Amino acid sequence: QVQLVESGGGLVQAGGSLRLSCAASGRTFTRLVMGWFRQAPGKEREFVAASVWSNGDTNYADSVKGRFTISRDTAKNTVYLQMNSLKAEDTAVYYCAAKDDVLITTRKYDYWGQGTQVTVSS
Repeated sequence: QVQLVESGGGLVQAGGSLRLSCAASGRTFTRLVMGWFRQAPGKEREFVAASVWSNGDTNYADSVKGRFTISRDTAKNTVYLQMNSLKAEDTAVYYCAAKDDVLITTRKYDYWGQGTQVTVSS
C-alpha cells in the first residue's frame, strides 16, 4: 500500500505560480510511477503529468507542457508539481496518484491522495 498526501493548493491570479507537493509513504518505491491528475467542476478527471520514481522520466498533458514541471525528491519521498503561467482553465482539484509500474500511462493508477484545490482567478 502507498499513502499519498497532497498540499500546496490555493488561490492565485492568472499568470501566477503554485507548487503542489505529494508526500508518499507506506513501502519502498522501486517500481512506482507518480502522477498528477485534476478534475474541474462538471468535467472528468484528466491526466496532468507523471514521473517514473526510479529514473525521473516524465510525461505531460499537452495542455500543461511548457508551464508545469513534475519532479521528485527521493530522499523526502515527495513528488512536486510546479505550475507556472497559470490560467483560469487550470482551476480544478488536483490529485496525486501512484501506480505499481515503471511505464508512464495516463490511466489505471492504484493509489490516490485526497486532492487539493487550485483556483486561478482571471
